[in-house]
Amino acid sequence: MKQSSALAPFRYPAFRTLWGATVVSNFGGMVQAVGAAWMMTQLTQSATLIALVQASNTLPVMLFALLSGALADIFDRRRLMLIALTIMAVMSVLLAVLTYLGRIEPWSLLLFTFSIGLGQAIYNPPWQASMGDLVSRDDLPSAVTLNSVGFNLMRSVGPAIGGLIVAAFGSAAAFAVNAASYGPLIFAMSRWNPPPRVARTAREPLGPALAAGLRYVGLSPNLIRVLLRAALFGLAAVSVLALLPLIARDHPESGSLLLGLLLGCYGIGAILGAAVNPRVRGRFSNEQIVRTAFLGFALATLVLALTDNVWLQGLALLPAGASWVLALSLFNVTVQLSTPRWVVARALALYQTATFGGMAAGSWIWGALAGSYSVQTSLIVASVVLLFGAVVGFWLSQPDFGQRDLDPANQFREPALALDLRGRSGPIMVMVDYIIDQRDVPEFLRLMAERRNIRRRDGARNWALLRDLEKPDHWSESYHIATWDEYIRHNLRRTKADAASAVSLRALHRGEGDPLVHRMIERHEVTPADDMPLAGKVQVPGA
Repeated sequence: MKQSSALAPFRYPAFRTLWGATVVSNFGGMVQAVGAAWMMTQLTQSATLIALVQASNTLPVMLFALLSGALADIFDRRRLMLIALTIMAVMSVLLAVLTYLGRIEPWSLLLFTFSIGLGQAIYNPPWQASMGDLVSRDDLPSAVTLNSVGFNLMRSVGPAIGGLIVAAFGSAAAFAVNAASYGPLIFAMSRWNPPPRVARTAREPLGPALAAGLRYVGLSPNLIRVLLRAALFGLAAVSVLALLPLIARDHPESGSLLLGLLLGCYGIGAILGAAVNPRVRGRFSNEQIVRTAFLGFALATLVLALTDNVWLQGLALLPAGASWVLALSLFNVTVQLSTPRWVVARALALYQTATFGGMAAGSWIWGALAGSYSVQTSLIVASVVLLFGAVVGFWLSQPDFGQRDLDPANQFREPALALDLRGRSGPIMVMVDYIIDQRDVPEFLRLMAERRNIRRRDGARNWALLRDLEKPDHWSESYHIATWDEYIRHNLRRTKADAASAVSLRALHRGEGDPLVHRMIERHEVTPADDMPLAGKVQVPGA
């Protein structure tokens, strides 16, 4: 893959505009996070409830990201993002007003942060999937990194400013700042005109779309490894973000400003990590980067546990922030570059489900440990889990960025049918006949194993390979598809990389012309009334 400049995505006007508006929104989010975390320390002494502020932000992503990803692959992504931004803005306004009136209690605060997190869960998958619409494939890693830079640039200054706002004006002011910060992004998003997506079939129903996303990821071993390591990293690394409010509260110089400054150090470290990210990616393998991120975060967590010195804690948060960006941006880019466009939002949603699910579980676990024992004990246990995450890499190593072309092959032409078929008609059975020389059988079977995975991943069911007992050189590949629309989608999902195996299979075929394709509609009951009218005397071509 071609290495692009770290600033290359700024060549695209739409990316520049949306990136700038997103930075403003991120600033509001950081101010909101400080206001909510500090307000909870004033409302309760419960370590679990304080840590659950972080969980209430991440749990919605775990619960609703996949649904959002499926919607993003089916409907207009820009409209979906505008709905999500409106939800977050309205919830932030309500939270600011009720806080100003003194009507917020611990559980209502968690409910509002959960609602804002719900908006973020709806927003994230279509926004991440839109990177491929905003920049070229070569510039995609840089675009993901710049998103991290923008977020962590605000993480370096937002919490400190948020601490000042909370100290001077109270948490209600922090929530009001967050509500106002959505304005520029809503305006920029409403003016963006993404390239239209041309649909050749009826819109995919939500249920099958969810199943298709789960199936694709489940049959992609590289993506499974990314999701497992991301979940483990989120589970352990969130300990720092979840427990920093307790560290700041229990310090002799406690205050919202101290919390903001510690979060600022974390953000500065994240910016440093994003700055070196392109160079690191060019020199080291993905697994080496992820393993280093686990080890760096483990060391930082251990230092936080063993010292009360504010300066040392601030220094320890620098490698923690850098490790956070190096790991999560790499996971994100790997998912995007390993997934075709038709399912990319769902794959990203599952990645976010795994990561934020780990964070939500971790926030509760580390808060409960801190409440039962101590913050130091909780951080030490988290550092051990991070060390384990580095060792796991010997078995779940991260894949390097592949060179497979995942653009649509665009080779399928819908055949003219002799029956009056509807899109919902089915089930459809497909058989492809091959004549294979005995000497080519080992290579044919290897290609068919690859073909089987491609077919199943793209929606085929009951795949089988048949060999004629009387004519051993005759083979048939068979599979089922639920409806004719699903059959069309199945073929449109084929990528250029997938098409290579079809070319190789055709080269092994010894019959005249291309392998013969039979497309048949199944009938499990034989009744004359069930017959289907002819569409006309047309010849059905092979494919």
